[in-house]
Amino acid sequence: MSTPKVQSFLSTRKEQLKNHGRLLIKCQDQPGIVSELSNFLHQHNANITESNQYSSNPEGGMFYMRIEYYAEDLPLKARFMEQEFKKIAAAYSMAYRFAYGNELKRAAIYVSKELYCLNELLWEWQNGELPMDVAVVISNHEDAREMVEALGIPFHYIPANKDIRAQVEAEQIRLMHAYNIDLLVLARYMQILTPNFIDHFESRIINIHHSFLPAFIGARPYERAFERGVKLIGATSHYVTNDLDEGPIIEQDIERVDHREDVASLKKIGRQIERRVLARAVKWHLEDRIIVQGNKTVVFH
Repeated sequence: MSTPKVQSFLSTRKEQLKNHGRLLIKCQDQPGIVSELSNFLHQHNANITESNQYSSNPEGGMFYMRIEYYAEDLPLKARFMEQEFKKIAAAYSMAYRFAYGNELKRAAIYVSKELYCLNELLWEWQNGELPMDVAVVISNHEDAREMVEALGIPFHYIPANKDIRAQVEAEQIRLMHAYNIDLLVLARYMQILTPNFIDHFESRIINIHHSFLPAFIGARPYERAFERGVKLIGATSHYVTNDLDEGPIIEQDIERVDHREDVASLKKIGRQIERRVLARAVKWHLEDRIIVQGNKTVVFH
């Protein structure tokens, strides 16, 4: 249970957003989609408050759309609307998803010894910038326990190494189901996840990599960047797949550096980039602004 202040904020936010919904769709582009969606919402007395769309190619490409809407008594009629929408989805062969403002996603944050990304997420969360319920923090070190538990967040220390990876991941999967987790955030969790673990949470694990991917995949990117004499360093937040550091990219950012920087100063600059990149990626996921297509993403800012 988080602090009373945070719980009060979350309860207030849920109440404020109880009549707000989101609809995300993707399908083959064809005439009439926008009209069909608008008519559907109008028929259910829903007012569109934000709408974004993108067509990869109007001559037979993919079509993506995100709509935010407001409807009185939405919690009472949401399931009926979902049932009715199945007819439209079938007619256009749509992949789609409804989401609701009062259903905050439950997040688990994974961390190792470096806590700056965790600190950023918890600060943004306490400020109300990350609309989620931080249900648990998992770590293979004890360093974060005092800070996390001071906020009323459960902390689980699970030692991890390659020799016990199977039993560690089995316990982590058990905890994710026990806490009813919607999103896993790897805030500098320095352990490789197995395909078995990843398959349980497809497009629900967000990682921060301390490099502007696809450059310097894997370990020691700052050292390798220094050796290469780069003039730009960056960070990348992406969904985790079975290919190391090659999942769909959500957000990236960079800073300019020069020959005077050593590895330590590159890391110092890089930490600032990592913090803001991960926080933005998590925020966009929480607000249902991301649609995954293959190994790419469409992100409606």
